[in-house]
Amino acid sequence: MIGALAVRAGLAQPTGCVTELPEFGGAGLPGLGDLVFGGHDIVPTPLEKKAAALAGAGIVPARLVEALREELAGVEENLRQVPLADNQAATAELISADITEFRLRHGLERVVVINVSTTEPAPEPHPAYADLELLEAELAVSQDLLPPSALTAYAAFRAGCPYVDFTPSTGARLPALDRLAGLAGLPYGGHDGKTGETLVKSVLAPMFAQRNLRVRTWSGMNLLGGGDGANLADPAANAAKAASKQRVLGETLGYTPQGETRIEYVEDIGDFKTAWDLVTFEGFLGTPMRMEFTWHGCDSALAAPLILDLARLTAAAHRSGRTGPLGELAFFFKDPLGVVPHALADQWRVLREFAGTLGGEEPV
Repeated sequence: MIGALAVRAGLAQPTGCVTELPEFGGAGLPGLGDLVFGGHDIVPTPLEKKAAALAGAGIVPARLVEALREELAGVEENLRQVPLADNQAATAELISADITEFRLRHGLERVVVINVSTTEPAPEPHPAYADLELLEAELAVSQDLLPPSALTAYAAFRAGCPYVDFTPSTGARLPALDRLAGLAGLPYGGHDGKTGETLVKSVLAPMFAQRNLRVRTWSGMNLLGGGDGANLADPAANAAKAASKQRVLGETLGYTPQGETRIEYVEDIGDFKTAWDLVTFEGFLGTPMRMEFTWHGCDSALAAPLILDLARLTAAAHRSGRTGPLGELAFFFKDPLGVVPHALADQWRVLREFAGTLGGEEPV
């Protein structure tokens, strides 16, 4: 929100926004300045305090927070705490009502719901996940059938809104929710934004495959702090995240090398993340070789422009009549929906071709 408001006010450049590249100029995307922000949160901390904390951590310039104080106060009026009712069907109805009221109050052409909450543990299988009618019957009597990300996807679809999951959580991945999206004529995208170590993997793994070099092991250590790091101290959430980060290797190489990705919470480094990877590989006549790389980045600063990109692209896809999973958005995700290439260069080609199908006048 700070970034979009700053760009609109001429206080910053849209660095990191893929959709600001010339390749997307004819895609009829909503302008960054045309976006209106609202949403649900699980804590009542005011945006002003959150923005000040980001400035204090060196993530955004303090001058922007001060310059955008009034604009952030305006966004505050569009935020609600997540409602809670006697059952999940009623909770979803309250969420949907909030979204609809937000759209009507601002006279918006469409709303895109994006999940940017912390990672959830993977839920246990349930027969209702595969059948929409059974799911809705169960939601009327249950308080915990769907994990929060999936309940939000259900509420978004009921409100007529596309949904994007920037986390490795369940989201709209359930067959019952896919059917609901199809019935409502809605697109959805995900999962797990690709911002750091996995972004590098999606570039390096194709190099080994294309040179026919056999990767023996690929192990990674991720050190991160902040709220995301604290959440990933939970073993179940950690396992869901680690699985998402490793999946690109098997998909790209055609086999899964030994090794795993470990995630460790280090409170002192805050929102900055350091990833160290060790790769051992085999060359001609079995010659053993190795490479190492270190990635040190700020997750918020890497993720924020991609979230703006996804809002704009998904809105344009909705306008153009696309329904179901948007595999063409794989460029942005560690664990993308659909049968899609995992090499970044291939994903970039698919994304550009996708943008070329979204043409039309920019919506008001």
